[in-house]
Amino acid sequence: MSEQETPDTPKAPLPALRPVHGAARCAVVALGLAALAWAARAVWHVRLAMTGQPASGPPDQGGGTHRPLTALEDSYHLVSSVGAAVIVVCALAFLSWLDRVRDNARALSGAEPRYASLWLLLGWVVPVVNLWIPRGIVADAHRSVFPDRRLPAVVNWWWGLWLAGLAGGVGLVYADSTDEVIARAYTDVLPLLAADAVIVAAAGAAALMIRTLTSALQQSMDEAARPAA
Repeated sequence: MSEQETPDTPKAPLPALRPVHGAARCAVVALGLAALAWAARAVWHVRLAMTGQPASGPPDQGGGTHRPLTALEDSYHLVSSVGAAVIVVCALAFLSWLDRVRDNARALSGAEPRYASLWLLLGWVVPVVNLWIPRGIVADAHRSVFPDRRLPAVVNWWWGLWLAGLAGGVGLVYADSTDEVIARAYTDVLPLLAADAVIVAAAGAAALMIRTLTSALQQSMDEAARPAA
């Protein structure tokens, strides 16, 4: 006959919880830098549009021919490169936070995540599925810890703005080269500025989402730690 559990029987300890506030702060700071980087791109787009295209034509003149860049065009290349580097740092910080949230949600709920670990990265880069898996990972972590709560609206705002920033090849992922974007700023700057505004808004929504989910998760972690203490 198996031994039955009594009130004095010690419960199995919860899996180790990972600190999440530090990762959240790093991600929020990185998102702030990304927003500033894209705001700088918007400023340069306006400067290019106001200066107007040189008489010699666009930088990429076709047939593999490129004219020498003006000082303003050269500085835009620098701003664009810095922005790309900031986005890489931002992505790493965001994924570090999301990985901790996902692990802590599993530790608190005892439920396996809906998506395997490899989707934490592949979910952003595999075409088609990248339209829903990243949001799904966030929603799954929240649902497993708070099954009776609605998903915070800021998650949907963040994801909607992110998708809008990707649309049309004028936002986070440019279909054109930097020289081609410069030519577009000379001739039709408004779509570029609209994409810049959406991306800055998406970064702000992501930062708010991180703060909202981290605060709720930390409260649940504190409650789980009290009996052990």
